[in-house]
Amino acid sequence: MEIIKPGTYIDFMRLARPVITTTLLLSALAIVSLFFPGPNYGIDFAGGTEIQLAFNGEVSTAELRGMLDEVGHQGADVVKVEGQPNEFMIRVREVSSLTDTQREGLESAVSGAVGADVLRELRVSPGGDKLTLRLARDVDQTALREAIEGAGVNVRDISPLVGADDVRLEVFLVGIADEIVDQLSERLGERAPDGPERVEWVGPKAGQQLRDAAVKSLLFAIAFIMVYVAFRFDLRFAPGGVIAMFHDALITLGIYVLVQKEVNLTTVAAVLTVIGYSINDTIVVYDRIRENMGRYNDKTLREIINLSTSQTLSRTIVTSGTTLLSIVAFFIWGTPVIQDISFALFVGIVIGTYSSIYVAAPITEWMDRRFFSKPARAAAVRTARA
Repeated sequence: MEIIKPGTYIDFMRLARPVITTTLLLSALAIVSLFFPGPNYGIDFAGGTEIQLAFNGEVSTAELRGMLDEVGHQGADVVKVEGQPNEFMIRVREVSSLTDTQREGLESAVSGAVGADVLRELRVSPGGDKLTLRLARDVDQTALREAIEGAGVNVRDISPLVGADDVRLEVFLVGIADEIVDQLSERLGERAPDGPERVEWVGPKAGQQLRDAAVKSLLFAIAFIMVYVAFRFDLRFAPGGVIAMFHDALITLGIYVLVQKEVNLTTVAAVLTVIGYSINDTIVVYDRIRENMGRYNDKTLREIINLSTSQTLSRTIVTSGTTLLSIVAFFIWGTPVIQDISFALFVGIVIGTYSSIYVAAPITEWMDRRFFSKPARAAAVRTARA
């Protein structure tokens, strides 16, 4: 499909200087945005609680978000479970309903109720919804409940741990999920859920580990692509492709941070996709440049870049345009999670398309002029002889 007529010649390099200046400014802004305002980490990276609720009546995502904002869970993510009527996934940033003061007071309260010589171990679940007690003997559960609630912590149930060799009790507390169910029940009445279908949490430490793993995955992807480019092309081409790839990932992430979209594992997948798309588009342009370098010995590399880019322009428009149409459809009709990844892909593909022309190609032209042209080689010989 030829959108651009064969034989068309566009002087792309004429605009290289102002575009590169703009690109440098955007890159600097993207780097600054990573520190101020900084990434808006999602539950995957910052920690939080995910609750699946089945409601007994019709309710909308907008209604649930409004209610959660009212009770102090600003920015909660509400996603409808496909195929399940009135069933939703709710993600909030809070991991535990226990404050630091309550955690500190629990051990002294339990120790005072059962005796210091009886309490051998007390563990609080990271989600703050359960205590596990290891005791020297059986104790009065009513007195234990009163002591815990006296420390300002609400108890749902106390039960022995089945299968334990010694005396162990599990004390189930009112956690974040229970609080949210109670708060929604007050506002929804008969439409309220009976209780959480499923509760999962990600603690701050686990979030940090996921964050580190995400950074490593990006670095490994870039490193392997750099190795591929180094073998695929010579030194004249490789730096432009690698820098363009870094540029696309940086600008995409910077724009994502500036608009304060939630950065999570989905964002990492989007950035990895953008990196792959970027290097693929750059390699297509590079291949045409190399072909034309062997075909037109009388032209400068600047002219060959313009010619090659003009020849591949139809392919670029068709490929990028088709991809963007699909992404726009997902962005308009998709769920909030799909909309976020669609936004990142849209930005990345637009940036990746122009970087093949105005980042990778100008760097290649500069490398050729600086190190591979006859004057550059002659200067290098004179320097070596001196």
